[in-house]
Amino acid sequence: MQSNCSINKSLSRQIPSSTNSLSTGSLPPGRSFQKRTLSCQQSRRILYKQNRRSRVVSCSLQQTNNHSMPAINMSHRLITLATCNLDQWAMDFEGNLRRVKESIQIAKDRGATYRLGPELELPGYGCEDHFQELDTVEHCWECISELLRGDLTDNIVCDIGMPVIHRGVRYNCRVFLLNRKIVFVRPKLSMADDGNYRESRYFKTWKRLRYVEDHMLMTAIADITGQRSVPFGDGALVFRDLALAPETCEELFTPAAPHIFLALSGIEVFSNGSGSHHQLRKLDQRLDLMRGATRKCGGVYMYANQQGCDGNRLYYDGCACIASNGEFIAQGSQFSVNEVEVVTATVDLDEVVRYRGVMSSLQEQASKAEHVPTVYVDWAACLPKDTERLPSQPIEVRYHDPEEEIALGPACWLWDYLRRSGASGYMLPLSGGADSSATAAIVGCMTQLVTKAVDAGDKLVEADARRVGQYKEGEKIGTPQELANRIFTTVYMGTVNSGSATKDRARKLAKQIGADHLDVKIDIVIDAMAKLFEMITGKAPRFRVRLLHQLLSGWDFALCLNFNHIWG
Repeated sequence: MQSNCSINKSLSRQIPSSTNSLSTGSLPPGRSFQKRTLSCQQSRRILYKQNRRSRVVSCSLQQTNNHSMPAINMSHRLITLATCNLDQWAMDFEGNLRRVKESIQIAKDRGATYRLGPELELPGYGCEDHFQELDTVEHCWECISELLRGDLTDNIVCDIGMPVIHRGVRYNCRVFLLNRKIVFVRPKLSMADDGNYRESRYFKTWKRLRYVEDHMLMTAIADITGQRSVPFGDGALVFRDLALAPETCEELFTPAAPHIFLALSGIEVFSNGSGSHHQLRKLDQRLDLMRGATRKCGGVYMYANQQGCDGNRLYYDGCACIASNGEFIAQGSQFSVNEVEVVTATVDLDEVVRYRGVMSSLQEQASKAEHVPTVYVDWAACLPKDTERLPSQPIEVRYHDPEEEIALGPACWLWDYLRRSGASGYMLPLSGGADSSATAAIVGCMTQLVTKAVDAGDKLVEADARRVGQYKEGEKIGTPQELANRIFTTVYMGTVNSGSATKDRARKLAKQIGADHLDVKIDIVIDAMAKLFEMITGKAPRFRVRLLHQLLSGWDFALCLNFNHIWG
């Protein structure tokens, strides 16, 4: 089915009527810009409205072939968009659904009409071979039914990540919900199969580009929505006053990224629900790609990501953000122990049209481009004309230093693993050397992040800290050192060969972190193991002490015993 798909008009909501003409006018009496009685916010609002009155807006959305784009109301198109970081856990459907609901409710409370979630947010990204089990897909549809039953999707487009089986093939999909109905399902076009990713083991790509067909809904979902089928494929959503389309994670990194062709089709908002893990300086690459995409093609780019450890060895580093016409206007945290973080921004979609209107090369290519199929939804997404909101202003992007990334990423992973494993703390043999000392320092960073979140009023983090730290009812969670003393034990295991330097370093570091530190002599254990080895092999271990002293030039002998030894 290549023609446009139309969603039932029951999705529409009543909004004030608007026209495509822009009226002119002057400032109200007594509101002169020269008067110092005006606040900065009031001055910005008056200047913004005056600029809107004097601006000429032209529509760049075109109609070609059978992929016609319905006319979009171009008058006063302000919209509030929401994206999020979610700390999802593989196969934790109940917990994942709770966090999805919370993020949608926060987005609605902030006035957003479009909410973007991470990739595969319902089952969790790291399910691995559990994706090949039919139960995993069925449980995701059960979560969708829960979202559709209540009023959570009323007057907000909810972009949900989950696996979908279509015509017997399992796809990694974006499912769009609005007003208790499913309006569109979009499968992933490009898989991540390098490094730690093995997506093609579990999913297949949608290879019919710019093609949309019907997907038959399971009976349980159809009974809730009253729909028997929904549009499925590579297309875009068009509302009365908005055109948007999704990318998914890896597609942003591909040479022929979908947002390029979507921009040539007149799409104004691109969304990317991602499951991207932390690598040193990887955030720089992500943000550069988003900035470049909107700077070259114009438009609004939204990015959502998982954040935390979802059960495997990877840490997903969040940083949900929104960029518009080459500048970032909202950014979330990269490293955090919070489970839900929602990032919102208000954008002027007419600014996208204006930005593209001065790019002759873009208009020339758009005039001959093959456009994507559109799914029309008779519903208004933008704010009312009389809104007092102003567009979000550009911000300076926050980057962590490499040293901060090395400390904060593993620290967040350690906290997630600790609180979800049911353990009551960590134990570390602390020799005073570089490796064990760095590990101890990361645990110290973990306790600082946790106590900072508790002080900020995060009740969920506080509840986890109380359980892990075994706090009594009413007992206050104090400093990072006090928390570390409850959940972190370090042990210096010295021998007759150990020097005082390493022992002092271990003790001082443990004290700074607040760890419960033990100083244990293990000579008796070493002697027992040496005698056992000699009894079994008939040989006793001997060390070249003189050669070691020459090589090490006074370094601590106990740190380097394994460098050079022979069996006598």
